[in-house]
Amino acid sequence: MAMQRAALEARWLELTRTTLPALAEARDWPVSADHCFQRILLDAACEGRWTDHVACRPAYKAIDEVQLKAAVAMAEAVAAGEADLHALNLQSLAWRGKLR
Repeated sequence: MAMQRAALEARWLELTRTTLPALAEARDWPVSADHCFQRILLDAACEGRWTDHVACRPAYKAIDEVQLKAAVAMAEAVAAGEADLHALNLQSLAWRGKLR
């Protein structure tokens, strides 16, 4: 079980630190920094501000496995062009009160 968790965390870091930032410019995404992808995807997995659902940092280590799997799946979908990063970002910003 711990190995599965370690593999999920490694995939999360690969997707958010390498894969998604490398795709950002070509896909005209609103973000390109790893922490922005992490915010958006963790918020989506938590269905709200991840900081309201995860007690400590780094979130990917503290989040429950179900939510981590959801965040990884969403990251995979974004990378595959099957999920709309623009919409996910707008929802994340709305949950954070950053939209006017």
